[in-house]
Amino acid sequence: MIDAVAAALGKATGALRDAEDRPSQRDMAEAVAEAISERHHLIVQAGTGTGKSLAYMVPALALGARVVVSTATKALQDQLATRDLPALVESLGVPFEFAVLKGRSNYACRQRVRELRSGGDQLSLEPALFDAGTGAPTGAGAPGAPAAGSAWSDAGLGALGREVKRLAAWAENAATSGDRAELDFEPSDLAWAQVSVTYRDCPGAGRCPSGADCFAERAREAASLADVVVVNTHLYVTSLVSEGELLSDHDVVVFDEAHELEDIATASLGVELGGGRFASVGRMCRALLDDPAAALAVEECAGIFADVTGAWSGQAIPRPLEAGVADRMTMIRERLAHLGAELRRASRSPSGETAGGGALPQTASGGSPAASSARFSRAEQALGHLQSDFEALLGASVDDVAWVEDTPHGPLARLAPLDVGARLSELMWSKQDAPTAILTSATIPPRMAERVGLSTGTFDQRDVGSPFAYDEQALLYCPLHLPDPRDPAFEGAMHDELVALIEAARGRTLALFTSWRAMRLAATEVSRRVEWEVLTQSDLPKPALVARFASRETSCLFATMGFWQGVDVPGSSLSLVTIDRIPFSRPDDPLLLARRAKAGKGAFELIDLPRAAAMLAQGTGRLIRSRSDRGVVAVLDTRLARARYRWALIGALPPMRRTRHLREVEAFLAGTRNVAEPAGKPAQ
Repeated sequence: MIDAVAAALGKATGALRDAEDRPSQRDMAEAVAEAISERHHLIVQAGTGTGKSLAYMVPALALGARVVVSTATKALQDQLATRDLPALVESLGVPFEFAVLKGRSNYACRQRVRELRSGGDQLSLEPALFDAGTGAPTGAGAPGAPAAGSAWSDAGLGALGREVKRLAAWAENAATSGDRAELDFEPSDLAWAQVSVTYRDCPGAGRCPSGADCFAERAREAASLADVVVVNTHLYVTSLVSEGELLSDHDVVVFDEAHELEDIATASLGVELGGGRFASVGRMCRALLDDPAAALAVEECAGIFADVTGAWSGQAIPRPLEAGVADRMTMIRERLAHLGAELRRASRSPSGETAGGGALPQTASGGSPAASSARFSRAEQALGHLQSDFEALLGASVDDVAWVEDTPHGPLARLAPLDVGARLSELMWSKQDAPTAILTSATIPPRMAERVGLSTGTFDQRDVGSPFAYDEQALLYCPLHLPDPRDPAFEGAMHDELVALIEAARGRTLALFTSWRAMRLAATEVSRRVEWEVLTQSDLPKPALVARFASRETSCLFATMGFWQGVDVPGSSLSLVTIDRIPFSRPDDPLLLARRAKAGKGAFELIDLPRAAAMLAQGTGRLIRSRSDRGVVAVLDTRLARARYRWALIGALPPMRRTRHLREVEAFLAGTRNVAEPAGKPAQ
C-alpha cells in the first residue's frame, strides 16, 4: 500500500511545473494512507510548503476512498477547485470527478430572479431598488416600478436596482454556475440578498417552480456523484444537524486549516438572531396576506427585539430574564405563532388544499399559481426557522453561552455551546459509521484533539515539518521603535513604518490586519504616499483579487482575517508580509469569557495564547511558498519581542532569522528584486 501511494505521489508531483522533492509531503501521504487503511483519525501538522493537498488527496484516491475536503476559508476552497484538483486530474492519470459545494446563499436563486423580472411583490417591498429622488411611492404600479409581468427597464432604477439588474442578467446566463465567486465584481450584500436565498427560506427543489434548473441543486447533484467534494467547514458542520444541507456518504473527511475547526463548529452549531430577521420574515409574509396585520406585528418585533437585546450589547444574556423583558419576549413568541396561523390559512385554496398541492387564491403577490406556491413555501420555511432560533435562544441551557454582539446592522444575539468538543463527539466521532478524519494545518494548537472532542486511542498525531530553509529564505522583523499597539500613537507610527517597508519591497506586499477599520484606514493613508498600486479586500471577489495581485508584480494587497490563510502567491509578486497586531481574541468576548472562567487560572495559556499563535503562524505562512521564494515578515506589534509570552508565539512560527533593524530588512529585500521591474500604479 505504501509503495503504491508513493508511486502515485511521485507521478502527481513529477508532472508539476515547479516539481520539488518534499520528504515532508511523502511522510504525510504515508501517514494519511495508514489512517485510511486502519480506520483511525489523524492530526498532522504540515509546515508551509509541504503540499498538503496532494499529501492527503493522492493516498485517498489511490485507496479508492470517497473524500470530502472541508476548508476553513472560501479562498482555499476556490484554490483547490480552480488549481490543485484540476492539476491533479491531469497529472495523476487516475480518473476521478470532483465538485465544489457551497451553502445555498452562495448561489443565485433563479426563482428570485424571475420574480424580480416579473415585477411582483419582491420589487414592491424593496423601495431602495428605485430612484427616490422624485419622492414618489415605489410600490407595484407606482412611477418607476415595473408592473407585474413587464420587462424590467432602467427607468426609475436607483443604484441598488441597477446593481441587482446586473446580477439578474448574470444569473440568467446559461454558461454560469450561479456561484457568487464567479462574478467579476464584488456585489453589495443588499444587492446579493435580492437574487439569493439561504437554507432558512428555501422551500427545496420539489416545492419551487425553478427547482429543475436551480443552481444550488445542480451543485448538490454534481457533489453527490463526485469522488471528491470540496466544501467549507461551516457547511460541513451544518450538514451534521441540518437536513437541508446534507452531504452524501463519504469514507474520508479532510479538515484543511484544522486549527479553525473549533471556532467554526462553535458558530455552526449555534444560533444568530437579529432584528432584521423579524423585519425580513414579516415583509415576506405581508405580500401573501389579504390582511397584513399579523405580518406588520412581526415586523414591529424587529424594533422590540433590538431594544431588548441592545441593552446587553457586548454582554452575556442574563438568566433568568427580568419580568418586563420576559413579557416582551412572550409577546414576540405569540406574534410569530399568530403569523404562522395566518400564513397557513392564506395558503389554503377554496377547496382546503394547501398552496403546495392545489389552486391558489388571488393574493397580493399576483403571478402564477406556481410562483405563488413558491413564495408561500419560502415564507413558511423562513418563519419556521425564525421561531426555532428564537426558542433556542430563550431556552439556552447551562451548557450554552448566550450573548449579544454590537454590529453595524444593530445588536445580534448569539447562542453557542460552551464545549464544542462534546457536541462534535456526539454528532461525528462517536458514530459507528463516522468517516475517517484527517485534521491538518501548518500549525496545530496545543490540546487540539481534546478541544474538538477526539478521545484518546482514536487518533494518531504527527508533525512532518516543512521543506523550506527558512533561515536562508526569510527574515522576521519586529520594529522595537514603534509604540505599543495599545498606545494612541501606534496607528500613525505603524502607517509610517508600512510606507517605509513597502518602498523597500518596491510594492509586492501582502498587508494583513486584525480589523476592517485598521485595514481601511491604512489603505487610505498608505496609498496616497506610495507609488505602488494598493488593492483592498473590498475591491473584488477573493479569487479575482488574489489573481490580480499575483499578476501585477509590484501591487500591494491590504486584507483582513480571511486572507491570513488559504492564499498562495509564490514568486516575486509577494516578497513582504506585514501584520499589524498579534491576533489576540477580544478580552471581553462573552463566549471566551465563559470558557476562560471554566479554564481557571491558566486560561490565557490554554485559550488565548494558542489561538493567537496559530493565527500568527498562518499569516506568516503566506510568505514562503516555494524553495525559490525569499522575503520578509514584519510583525508591527512590539509585544512579539518584549512580552513574557513571546517565545510561545515565536516558537509557533517557522525558524526564520530575526531582526529589529530596518536597514537589515532593506538589504534583504534588495536581494529579492528582479533587475527589471514593472511600473507602479496603473494609469487612472
